[in-house]
Amino acid sequence: MNRFPTLLLLAFIYTNPIAAQEMAWQFKTQDRVYSSAAIDENLVYIGSGDQHLYAVNKKTGKEVWKYKTEGAVHSSPTVWNNLVCVGSDDGNLYAIDKTSGKLIWKFASGGEKMYDLWDYYRSSPTGKGETIYWGSGDGNMYAINAQTGDLTWKYTTDGIIHASSVVKDDKVFIGSYDGNFYCLNANSGELEWKFKTIGAQYFPKGEIQKAALVKDDVVYFGSRDYNIYALNAKTGIGIWNMREPSGWIIATPLEYKNNIYFGTSDAHKFYALEKANGTTQWTFPLHMRVYGSAIAHDDTIYFGTFDGKVMGVDYATGKQQWEFQTKSSKANYSAVYNAAGEFKEGFELYGKDMMGSEKAIHALGSILSTPVIENEIIYFGSSDGNIYAVKL
Repeated sequence: MNRFPTLLLLAFIYTNPIAAQEMAWQFKTQDRVYSSAAIDENLVYIGSGDQHLYAVNKKTGKEVWKYKTEGAVHSSPTVWNNLVCVGSDDGNLYAIDKTSGKLIWKFASGGEKMYDLWDYYRSSPTGKGETIYWGSGDGNMYAINAQTGDLTWKYTTDGIIHASSVVKDDKVFIGSYDGNFYCLNANSGELEWKFKTIGAQYFPKGEIQKAALVKDDVVYFGSRDYNIYALNAKTGIGIWNMREPSGWIIATPLEYKNNIYFGTSDAHKFYALEKANGTTQWTFPLHMRVYGSAIAHDDTIYFGTFDGKVMGVDYATGKQQWEFQTKSSKANYSAVYNAAGEFKEGFELYGKDMMGSEKAIHALGSILSTPVIENEIIYFGSSDGNIYAVKL
């Protein structure tokens, strides 16, 4: 018997980067993690639905400190000087000493609210100069003094703000669930321009759920009206839009080497578009939604999926290069999918029991978190309650 081909096959299985990945560590919280990590020096900061903001040692995965709020923390933290700032479902923005975990100040909005079952994220703060910019479920965009926590200005929209802002060139760019995209003066809060999304039959508002990408005087963002838009950042005039016929576009687009990259909701696709005109370069088929944003590293585009995987695809071709699957996904995959990777008979994502279906999907360890890569380690959270650090 010639064992050489068998040995070659085994060698391929154990060295193929798609086949198996080595974890550096994982850290368990007590609820789902939709928050994305912020890394500063030796600490990883991330929120959890268990109402805590965690600081975890980047190398060991050991807890350094945690801070308890009075609501789920589905906002992603931002580090500003000596502070780590994060929003909570209790309606407050917290500024916490990044080293000790002690509260420095908190700012109370008019209160949080959840738009619907798929409103997973809360606005993440953005720091620029001496100001923290933050949106709220009360419909307001706030500018807050970073030293004192006092209000500098606020701008009121007609919808929930759960997107995060982008601050650039003294402008604040922010989308709202009212279907408008706003450009505000960063110093005064005055409106510079606003753009109304097209809307769709069942989503006439064209709600904007996540942050935009602002790059080279162009604003890119997705909407629940199935469109991704490119606007002139100075005027708010549309440059192009691309409509995906089958689903929302929630994720913040990634720009890399003249393309923009993003996943979709019910279309179950990942796209690469030419950023100049929105022409499709390639699509990568998936088995589930992508709400989190992608990240580029060494010509590979990494992103998380609702079926508990982080995928890595070649930026130019869309060919898969890498994959990590959570233990929860491996254990529970057959409850949702058949052997062909299709929804098993009897499973209805939008049937009579939509809440039950969402629960089954989240039991796969859905990854709504946007990955962060540092020193060949990829960090992300999962709805199985874990924060993962995986070697690339």
